[in-house]
Order: sequence, then structure tokens, then C-alpha cells
Amino acid sequence: PRAVPVALDRFGLRVRFIENRNSCFDARFEFPRGPSAVRTCWLELFERSSEYRKVWTGQQVVEERGAETGAVASPLSGLLPGGGIRPGTAVGAGGDLPLLLALAALAAADAVAWAAVGVPELGGLAAAQAGLDLATGLVVSDPGPRAAQVLAVLLESVPVVLVGASVRVPERAVRRLRAVMRRSGAVLLAAGRWPGADVQLRVAPAGWTGVGRGHGLLRGRRVTVTAGGRGAAAAPRSAELWLPGPDGLVGVVERGAAETVPSGARADLRVVG
Repeated sequence: PRAVPVALDRFGLRVRFIENRNSCFDARFEFPRGPSAVRTCWLELFERSSEYRKVWTGQQVVEERGAETGAVASPLSGLLPGGGIRPGTAVGAGGDLPLLLALAALAAADAVAWAAVGVPELGGLAAAQAGLDLATGLVVSDPGPRAAQVLAVLLESVPVVLVGASVRVPERAVRRLRAVMRRSGAVLLAAGRWPGADVQLRVAPAGWTGVGRGHGLLRGRRVTVTAGGRGAAAAPRSAELWLPGPDGLVGVVERGAAETVPSGARADLRVVG
């Protein structure tokens, strides 16, 4: 049977075991050592389910081949201190969902689980195309008035947590969450601005390619991403990126890339059908 985590709190984990379409049952596992055992139990469960999924789908072979060719640096690396997202830090995506997904894919590349809180616009297809493993994701569409408590539990147990722009957390709770992140090493990725974010990114759209003079198909979006923040991220940085590119992924805009129709310009239209 397949094991799917369906609920988690500080005292236990509820798992659904699915044998087939018409047969399933739920089981609850209590944490005998209290809240300190949450992270260990959660990560162990996802490590086992992730390994099972890799063997079943043949992903293990693909990953081994990828390791032989060496790791490829993310186009976002130049905007982040040290070329990546440091454990225990918070990053703001400036209200841009494709950028949020790109950051999540970068942060979750070596993680065994991720979670999204208050991001109802997040689609499974978009998340998968960005590089997130849907089998290891946990989604809380509406955390309600106890958003701070929900985030505290997740940051204690899940390595990467996405937070929607509509989620409101009091300043006092933000300080407590920052302490939890430092202790657990979890990363918080905010769709909008996050108080005291270590890195804050902003996106200035430059236009879409593929439309031509009033007809065609959208192929990619060129944007300028700027970064600022605290400490090592205080010095402003910027990069022109495909977000997403023609292949659906993040990429660096090379010199000589095709020009787009400016958003304020009026393109000639013609009948195509």
C-alpha cells in the first residue's frame, strides 16, 4: 500500500494507507518524545516515501546520470548571498508567483519535503514544471486565524515552507518564527514582503516573447529581478532572466535575445481564422 501524510501537529502524524481505489484506511502515529520528535519523524517518513517513488518511476537512474555530469548553477544564484538560500533564512518573492516557484525549486532541490501555506493560486502542474516534487509536498490552503501556529509547526518539521501574500502574522510571532527557523534550519519563502526577510526580491516585467505583431503564441517572459536585504544581501543586485523561458524554466537572458513588443505599444492586428 501507498502511505500519504494527510495531517501533522506537534503531537502526532496522521497517514492514509491506500491499497487501491476502493480500499484505504487512516492511522495516527503519536510522537512519544513530544514536539522535539516532529522534525525527525516527518523527515524519516518523506525520505522513505521519496526513495520508494524514485525506484518506482525510475527517477533514481536519471539522478545518477545527472550527478555524473555535475551540478548546474541556478540562474538565481547571482542574486543570492553565497549563490544559494541559506538554511534558517527568509526570502521574499515580491508578489511574483513564478519567482516564488523558482525559489522553492532551488531551496527544495536537496530537501525531502516542502509545504505551502495560504497560496491558493498554486497549481500542481505549475509546481511540477518548476521542479517541485508533488509527492513530498504539503498544502495548507487556508491557515485561518492561527497562521502563526501553523507556520511554527511546519518550520519545525519541513525544510522549505512557502507562505502566501494574504497570510498575516503579528510582529511578535515573526520573531518567534525566526527563532524556530534558526533552530531547525528551515527556509521560509514569502510570496510578498516578509518582515525582516534576509533577502527581498522584486520583479520588473519586460514583456513576453512569441506574440509577434498581434498574433502567435506566448513562449517566455523576460523580467529584471533585483535583490536586496540584510547583511550579506544588503548590496543591491540585478539580473535579466527568463521567468519562465521557452522551456518553462528559469534562464539567463543572453545578449541578442529576440526583442518583444513593448507593453505600452499598439501592435497591428490581422484576422487569423
